[in-house]
Amino acid sequence: MRTRRSAVHAARGASPLAWAALATALACAAPARSQPDAGGAGGPAADDTPPPPALPAPASAAPAAKERGESVWASCAEHVPPGATRPRIEETFPKNGFSGYAAHLEITVTHGKGETVLPEGFKVQGDSDAARAIQKAGFVLPEADAGAGPTSTTTATDAGATTKLVIPFVPLPKEPGRSALLLPPVPIAVSRASGELVTVCTRPHEIVIEDPIANERDPKVKPNPPPRPQREEWVLAKQLTVGILIGAALGLLVAWLVRRWLRRPRVVVAPPPKLPWIAALEELEALRRSDLLGEGRTGEYFDRVSDCVRKYLGARYGFDGLETTSDEMRELLARVRPPVPVLPQIARFLADCDLVKFARLQPSEADCLTALDDGENIVHRTTPPAARPGDGAGPRSSPAGGQQPPARPSGTPEEAP
Repeated sequence: MRTRRSAVHAARGASPLAWAALATALACAAPARSQPDAGGAGGPAADDTPPPPALPAPASAAPAAKERGESVWASCAEHVPPGATRPRIEETFPKNGFSGYAAHLEITVTHGKGETVLPEGFKVQGDSDAARAIQKAGFVLPEADAGAGPTSTTTATDAGATTKLVIPFVPLPKEPGRSALLLPPVPIAVSRASGELVTVCTRPHEIVIEDPIANERDPKVKPNPPPRPQREEWVLAKQLTVGILIGAALGLLVAWLVRRWLRRPRVVVAPPPKLPWIAALEELEALRRSDLLGEGRTGEYFDRVSDCVRKYLGARYGFDGLETTSDEMRELLARVRPPVPVLPQIARFLADCDLVKFARLQPSEADCLTALDDGENIVHRTTPPAARPGDGAGPRSSPAGGQQPPARPSGTPEEAP
């Protein structure tokens, strides 16, 4: 028994151009398996089997095709447009092979630079005359989608380009044992720069096919090849994942923007400050309603009246009344123009306050009420005339004589006392 190689040599990694060509090959295609080299160690064994009978010559072309200069076969019809040069092709095909093992037809096409070999691929439709002729001759084309389609390699040269094609054919003789098959011509399409198509046919090739198990005494059925994992792209899951990631990124961005907007520095509009005379009258009124006198805290009562009037005079005439001594306050008020009309009354009020504060005198309840009335009178007499009708407040007690203070000419707070 002689050893033979039976590894699969199906053409893998076909170029996209050739794959597009074999999209629809034969309807009934067989998987491709490589054949051993003719005449090598794996070739058919030499035995006493008589040589195969001579193959009949192919039928002649139709008369009409001969008149046009074209050769016609059932599997191929050669066509060269007028004025075009037929591309030169060189082809090789093994002389021996095994049934069910792929035999590769290698074709080298020399063509111009502007021409493209197999613009539509080596294309044999399953129901076409070419497919029926090839199948009738005992050959089938491997399934292109199974990774055994033809391959195409183009190399540019100085004079043009060279394209090498490798097309697998699986011989399947109808009878067991040694068989002689004839591979009919196959079409090779070349696209010219002008858009015309040139179809050239290969030569018919003879091949002697041996049965792979002819020399085995008790051949066994070989097991099926191990399964291969098939992975399918889950488009919906992919789209959902991408959508979730994009949504999460957008959600984080929106949350960050909202948080930054909520934590932005806000402008707090402060309420307008109260006018000095309004604030002073409200403070004196609150002091009048307090329980300090009822609790006997006359010293504190007198000090709060003094601080209220001092603070008012400083805000009214533009200085710090609480940090200014009585002498400094009298000098500042004496510089005011127009003059302050109640300046002597202010001087007596400041002197009484200093006497209580520095001489440690304990004022009586009557002294406290008198100081409160004097302070309200000072505020009313120094209020700007324009603000008197709208202030809504008047002195709780009239000055001595029971008469209201006389009105003064209008003016700005800085100019008119």
